Amino acid sequence: MSQSKFRRILLKLSGEALMGKQGFGVDPEVASRIAREVSEVREMGLEVAVVVGGGNFIRGVAASAMGIDRVVADNMGMLATVINALALQDALEKKGSHTRVVTAIEMREIAEPFIRRRAIRHLEKGRVVVFAGGTGNPYFSTDTAAALRAMEIRAEVILKATKVDGVYDADPKKVPDAKMFDEITYLDVLSRGLAVMDTTAISMCMDNRLPIIVFNLNQPGNLKRVILGEKIGSRVAP
Repeated sequence: MSQSKFRRILLKLSGEALMGKQGFGVDPEVASRIAREVSEVREMGLEVAVVVGGGNFIRGVAASAMGIDRVVADNMGMLATVINALALQDALEKKGSHTRVVTAIEMREIAEPFIRRRAIRHLEKGRVVVFAGGTGNPYFSTDTAAALRAMEIRAEVILKATKVDGVYDADPKKVPDAKMFDEITYLDVLSRGLAVMDTTAISMCMDNRLPIIVFNLNQPGNLKRVILGEKIGSRVAP
């Protein structure tokens, strides 16, 4: 624990992070690899919470564009996050981590309802808490849910796992000489329209001075390196 820069973290995972190369759903091998990395940092003594998206099954905004009512589409997206949370819980427990799935939408047979004090107590007892169901409200992304939950549990940082090395001034897949930022302010992210997290999430983090570290989860060991304070990814801060 003495080596770690943090005591309590919130990891933001996209749904796409769990599907690997199969294009849809959950790849058990990818879930197992992510679970192994999360379990490693938990064993260092950290308190770990995770917010998971649902884009590997359905995106509310995309479904709405295809003609589904926006509120219905967002509800479908929130249910998709529960599927991912259960898959991640299974993978984590196979690695020996005690886990609780906590959802903003009540479904007591398979997950706990979100109660802030209970979630914090789980973290204090060394359990990995996987937050599902977004905020429980339509029109809010899981990025915003991550910012909200991080503040509610008093996390010290949001670790945003992505498929690229950090925050760039342009899409590195389309612009070969795109520049990566080691550090960038919230205001610069907002003014440049950079795709770090949505504007609501960035604004919430800015108002509460909650730092965000964006890093590449596809590089094995990166999560632990970030925890140990290595210069991995991009830091968004005041």
